Amino acid sequence: MIELHRVSKVYEVGPVKVPALTDVSFHLGKGEFVVLTGPSGAGKTSLLRLLYREELPTEGDIEVLGQPVTELSRAKVQTLRRSIGVVFQDAKLLPGRTVYENIAFVLRVTGTARREITARAFDALRAVGLSSRAQAYPAQLSLGEAQRAALARAIVRQQPLLIADEPTGNLDDAMAAEVLAIIKDIWTSGTTVILATHQARLARTLRRRTLMLEAGRLVKDEG
Repeated sequence: MIELHRVSKVYEVGPVKVPALTDVSFHLGKGEFVVLTGPSGAGKTSLLRLLYREELPTEGDIEVLGQPVTELSRAKVQTLRRSIGVVFQDAKLLPGRTVYENIAFVLRVTGTARREITARAFDALRAVGLSSRAQAYPAQLSLGEAQRAALARAIVRQQPLLIADEPTGNLDDAMAAEVLAIIKDIWTSGTTVILATHQARLARTLRRRTLMLEAGRLVKDEG
């Protein structure tokens, strides 16, 4: 499902080279739920951006969903991204569209038949307990509702892989618990999940395999 072999990422800031990841290797199998943890600045977001080919590694090899990420053409990069659902700390909903329209938009731009869009969009909204808010706009949602809408958008194409980057970072404990329960439900339906968080306590409560980064290095892989 995901394979990293001796991956490093270095950013060049003017004449200065800033290492974000150093010699990271791990394998993530189909159907796993893995928590990626470590303090802010440890390299979690950089690693995730490499997985959906937002960036390229400086060194090393990456395979995602059977695809050698560093060798993909532009067209194949788009195909790969359509197989990955991504959720961020900021829900990143389109403010001028309703919740339903945010979900339906994803289906339209990926060529889903018009007759299927409404049914699939509402299936995703029901999965996150948000069908009653389908006609609300993002500004009318609580933070927890906005994050659930983002999850619906991420899973509406029934992708095999979900990447969640600090999805509970802006939420209180009750809202965070709701979002995590939905992510677990998505995982139990067969989706592979990699969830990044800097909250060590949250990582422990999930009781799943944990990868820990410190200063860009993988220092722990357990569970």
